[in-house]
Amino acid sequence: MEYQKTALITGATNGIGYELAKLFAADKYDLIIVARTQAELDNKAQEFKLNYGVNIQTIAKDLSKMEEVKSLCEEITTPIDVLVNDAGQGVYGLFTENELERELGIVHLNICATVILTKHFLKEMVSRGDGKILNLGSVAGKLPGPWQAVYHATKAFVLSFTTAVREEVKDSGVTLTALMPGVTDTDFFNKAGMNDSKVVQDKSAMADPADVAKEGYEALMAGKDRVIAGWKNSVEVHAANLLPDSAVAHQLYEQQKPTEK
Repeated sequence: MEYQKTALITGATNGIGYELAKLFAADKYDLIIVARTQAELDNKAQEFKLNYGVNIQTIAKDLSKMEEVKSLCEEITTPIDVLVNDAGQGVYGLFTENELERELGIVHLNICATVILTKHFLKEMVSRGDGKILNLGSVAGKLPGPWQAVYHATKAFVLSFTTAVREEVKDSGVTLTALMPGVTDTDFFNKAGMNDSKVVQDKSAMADPADVAKEGYEALMAGKDRVIAGWKNSVEVHAANLLPDSAVAHQLYEQQKPTEK
């Protein structure tokens, strides 16, 4: 009997995570999908089963709460072949004005949950000598981001962390890949309270999450270290590398500030 591979995907009910889940299901991976809302999970599980005929397990967790992340690790007994750390959030506004607890929740979700899940499942993968991990970074991780100072900083962590751990396990048969999208047409900006920002006014300039997911999926399967989704984003990142961080921060301040200011 052929071995059935399983992918664990957080943030799997919308945006890039949802599009990634479809790609894994189309390739006949069984899925364990994680999000905050059980109703959304049930809805997507039904869709995936109907369209792809794979087994779906749903687990509702708030991954900004560390005890729920740890309990997720304990609940999963199936060997995980691919871990996708997609769940993430941002908050828009000046650092001095944003609510501290909201920003700490973003640090817990974007950084701490990624560390906990990666450590737990990477150990199992290394012991088997096989596995893949896709961490959702962002071009934000290469660009200091006024109006989203904490979010950009969390994505800088994800990129550095993924690159370093990848090097540590390079001879183990396990690969880690960072997917770095730019502005993508998802619910992220709405949840972050960013709808007044200049950067989200032009919907036509936003990437399609399905296209971003496809680039990430192909990079993951090829064992690449990272992929910047979209050539425009790649140009922006490479151009930013030529400028002092202070100049990049000023550019981002102007790009991301509210339209009325």
